[in-house]
Amino acid sequence: MAVQRATELRLLLVAMAVAAVTARGAAGGGAAKVPAIFVFGDSTVDVGNNNYLAGISARADFPHNGVDFPGGEPTGRFSNGLIGVDFIGEYSGEVMSNMMMAAASAMKGASFASGGSGVLDSTGTTISMTKQIEYFSDLRDQISTILSAEKASTLLSKSIFLISAGGNDAFEFFSQNKSPDSTAIQEFCEAFISTYDSHVKTLYNLGARKFAVINVPLLGCCPYLRSQNPTGECIEPLNQLAKRLNGEIRDLFRDLSSEMQGMKYSIASSYELISSLIENPQAAGFVEVKSACCGGGGKFNAEEACTPSSSCCADRSRYLFWDLLHPTQATSKIVGLAFYDGAARFVSPITFKQLADA
Repeated sequence: MAVQRATELRLLLVAMAVAAVTARGAAGGGAAKVPAIFVFGDSTVDVGNNNYLAGISARADFPHNGVDFPGGEPTGRFSNGLIGVDFIGEYSGEVMSNMMMAAASAMKGASFASGGSGVLDSTGTTISMTKQIEYFSDLRDQISTILSAEKASTLLSKSIFLISAGGNDAFEFFSQNKSPDSTAIQEFCEAFISTYDSHVKTLYNLGARKFAVINVPLLGCCPYLRSQNPTGECIEPLNQLAKRLNGEIRDLFRDLSSEMQGMKYSIASSYELISSLIENPQAAGFVEVKSACCGGGGKFNAEEACTPSSSCCADRSRYLFWDLLHPTQATSKIVGLAFYDGAARFVSPITFKQLADA
C-alpha cells in the first residue's frame, strides 16, 4: 500500500509540469474551461474577504503571509503565497478574486469564503455559510439584470460551485467536547449533515448544478494540534471525527445527485492527500511535515500564530505547513492538481476537470 501511495504521488508531481503549461496557455487568452467558479467555505479558500471585517482575529492581511505571493503582498490568504483554489482556478482558466467586486467582473467567479466559518452558522464569528450564500444570491440577481434571467441561468448551470468547509465545525466541536460520547458525536454529525444538505439545496435552487467539494482535512495532524498533544503525535480522535464527517459528506452528495435533476459533483479528499504527503514527504520534496514554517513556541513552532514578528523558515518549499493550521504554497500547488485531475484516491467519483467538462 505504501508503494502504491508513493507511486500515486510521483505520478501527480510529474503531471504538474504538464498541467502548468496547459493552464498557462488557457490563462494566456484561450477560452476558460468553465464560465465561472463560485467559492464558499473557510480559510482554506478565503482569498481576502476577512480583510474587510473589523474586530476579528481570523485574518492574514499582514506579513509574513504573502511573502511568496507576487510582489510579496499579504493578500489575506492564509499562506505564504497562493492557495489551492488559486491553482484550481488556474487549471480551469479562471482567476480567483474576493467578493468585493462589480457584478460584471464577478460573472467570471468569486470567492465568498471567510476564514473561521463553518457549515454550521454557530461555528466561528466571521461570514457564515448562510450569509455567503445570501451574498451569492444578491450577485446572481445582479448578473440576471446584466445578462437576462435565461442567460444567467445558463451561465450558472455550467459554472463550478466549490465548497470547502467542515474543518472549523469539527475543531470547535472537539474543543468543547474533549471526550464526547457516541450520542454527542451522533447529534453533531446529524446537525452538520442536515445543514450541509440545506446549503447545497439552496445553491441548487439558485441555479448551481456542478458542485466541487473539498472534504474535512486531516485536522489532528496540523502543527497546532500536535503541539497540544504531550506525545507530539497526531490527535487521532479528531482525525476519526473528520473521517466520519467525510463519509457522511460522500453519502449526502451521492443521495442528492440522484434526487436533483442535472446535479453533478466531485469530492476532493483533503484528508487523504495530506495523509499521503505526511507518509511520503520525500515524494513531494518535503523535509518537514510536522512543524509550522511561520509561528512561535518550542513545540512544532506552533504554540503561537504567524505574525510579523514570528520566526519564518527560509525555504518554504520544503515545508508541508505554513502556520498553525494551513498549508504552504508548495502544498497547495500539489493539492490543486490532485483535485483537478488526480487519482481516484484523491478525488471521486470524477475529477474537477471531468466535472468542468461535464
